[in-house]
Amino acid sequence: MAQHIYATATTCCGCARARASISLAAQAPALLHSSSWLLSVSPLRRGWAMGASDHVAVASHNKPLSRRPCTAVAAVLGEPLAASDDHGLVHPSKDFAAQALVSSTPQYQEMYRRSVDDPAGFWSEIAETFYWKQKWNPDEVFTENLDVTKGPIKIEWFKGGKTNICYNAVDRNVEAGNGEKIAMYWEGNEPGQDGKLTYSELLDKVCQLANYLKSVGVGKGDAVVIYLPMLVELPIAMLACARIGAVHSVVFAGFSADALAQRIIDCKPKVVITCNAVKRGQKLIPLKDIVDVSLAESAKNGVDVGICLSYENQSALNKEGTKWTSERDVWWQDVVPKFPTKCDLEWVDAEDPLFLLYTSGSTGKPKGVLHTTGGYMVYSATTFKHAFDYKSSDIYWCTADCGWITGHSYVTYGPLLNGATVLVYEGAPNYPDPGRCWDIVDKYGVTLFYTAPTLIRALMRDGSEYVTRYSRKSLRVLGSVGEPINPTAWRWFYNVIGDSRCPISDTWWQTETGGFMITPLPGAWPLKPGSATFPFFGVQPVIVDEKGKEMEGECSGYLCIKKSWPGAFRTLYGDEDRYETTYFKPFAGYYFSGDGCSRDKDGYHFLTGRVDDVINVSGHRIGTAEVESALVSHPKCAEAAVVGIDHEVKGQGIYAFVTLVDGVPYSDELRKSLVMTVRSQIGAFAAPDKIHWAPGLPKTRSGKIMRRILRKIASRQLDELGDTSTLADPGVVDQLIALGDS
Repeated sequence: MAQHIYATATTCCGCARARASISLAAQAPALLHSSSWLLSVSPLRRGWAMGASDHVAVASHNKPLSRRPCTAVAAVLGEPLAASDDHGLVHPSKDFAAQALVSSTPQYQEMYRRSVDDPAGFWSEIAETFYWKQKWNPDEVFTENLDVTKGPIKIEWFKGGKTNICYNAVDRNVEAGNGEKIAMYWEGNEPGQDGKLTYSELLDKVCQLANYLKSVGVGKGDAVVIYLPMLVELPIAMLACARIGAVHSVVFAGFSADALAQRIIDCKPKVVITCNAVKRGQKLIPLKDIVDVSLAESAKNGVDVGICLSYENQSALNKEGTKWTSERDVWWQDVVPKFPTKCDLEWVDAEDPLFLLYTSGSTGKPKGVLHTTGGYMVYSATTFKHAFDYKSSDIYWCTADCGWITGHSYVTYGPLLNGATVLVYEGAPNYPDPGRCWDIVDKYGVTLFYTAPTLIRALMRDGSEYVTRYSRKSLRVLGSVGEPINPTAWRWFYNVIGDSRCPISDTWWQTETGGFMITPLPGAWPLKPGSATFPFFGVQPVIVDEKGKEMEGECSGYLCIKKSWPGAFRTLYGDEDRYETTYFKPFAGYYFSGDGCSRDKDGYHFLTGRVDDVINVSGHRIGTAEVESALVSHPKCAEAAVVGIDHEVKGQGIYAFVTLVDGVPYSDELRKSLVMTVRSQIGAFAAPDKIHWAPGLPKTRSGKIMRRILRKIASRQLDELGDTSTLADPGVVDQLIALGDS
């Protein structure tokens, strides 16, 4: 029986760079003089969040750590950024700024001031640009309590308003006369495999699937698990669920059967949607077999799923090669196309659930992050529009999978709510060669490109020649997501991929936040390599010390958010205690992000990584991202991953896995050189105790480095490696183990 879900600069050292920043302030005078500019635009006496990599996380004594000497270099879009300058300012060109949605710092400041002084008015005006069957109470736009000492945590936006996100994302575009506009391009694993859907065609397919789901008993509040690769059927399934008020839970189609079973057992879906198989590069992945095992495991735990709807992905495997359970399994192509292309909408309350997305937790049990409808709709659409400076003529490609929050907010909902044309790619980014991404960019004329630092670093390793053989002239704005991006990778992304003419939106946000929290707005202010820069509208970030005291100016500490925002998650499904304990009890009155943050004297934010990715070496709290950034700055290092290990003298030691540039041999001299690079850039206290050569790093298909596995290898707990089935290349684990004593 399905469970009804409704029931429940591097901070600047003060040398020439800081002084030069002030002299370069013509375009953004209030931003660049100091972080105190924010005090003039809001009552927010706080800090910024970080955006990317090259910084020490949390100094336990709350004093900024000393930094290496630096000099300032400024560039304007169209000019290359010097390779030696970590945080030289990159100014928007006059032409770009002139056409930008937010074209100047004063315009941003005025909008930001309004968003924090009058959040109800600010967000109501934006919400009114969407369709609502019934408006919310204008006297109670939002209610909030983020302080556990004052009662249960509560966040609500636009409650009482009735809407449907599928209608706003699809029907409304058709009704506005854009039915023939391309909603989605699809590019398959093999070059030449492609397809497209107009908004009218998308609406038809969504309605057919929604009608099928209704026919098998799926209704408002019921859960549907989606375990699909990046076929267009994945966003279609999400939208179909939203249309009828069902709650979708997309599970990344790289998770193991055990991981999938955990999620099925937790949310108790009426239907699981999958496909028989998919090819990634030359590797065949039998998804239906994985689902079969997970459903058997779920049944053992009392959760029987009545229907498994499977799409026949003929490019990977035909029906005849697919295992089948006749009383449960149904072929998508046999039933869905028979249903009408019109489907009535389920108008839902703004606070009714939209989706569950499971994220990893420190206890090992996945956390079911629950997002509701109205606030998420408004926030995902607005952040997409401004962070990418979206224009109706743009072709947008986000390389993320819909199994992660990025694929929800910035492949499906955010872009379609703006009437955008989205590219969906199911394939490896380096197949059949490392130039595949840029071949795709040229093929479709991609203008907005959003990807992860891990992919950027991997492509750096393969060499610029795979990039420069393609035009890429269509690119207009670049974006980075998922982890802090080190300045070396940022510069390569800017200089090589973007030809020194495309601004980079280096975004900081989380599954829990629903959308961007700290992000550049292209055209509004200068960028710094590795910095997420400043908060989005309505977001009030603060940096606190270990006692929860807010710090001002140049500092490093724990990143928290003061006050709610429309896109915030509302709970962890079925575990309200864990919700409050994890996110709100560490610092009463704030949402605790779990991330460390450094703010430089110009007010720019640099994310330093998860707080649990901080290594305490002899009392020095060192962010793994900072050590990794220093290592990658070495000309012979392509990628690095750092973990902490027990050390009988220092408490913790630093263990670095290092992947070298192709063709560079391992040597003790190179080990010493890498260690000296870290010593010179950060300090002797941050020097790695061990350099472990790594032909590759254990990564999921989405590019996330599995640090849990690296910690086990570093500590030689080889019998505790756990599940490696989700790795893109499980064989890399054996290679790392073999090189452990080299």
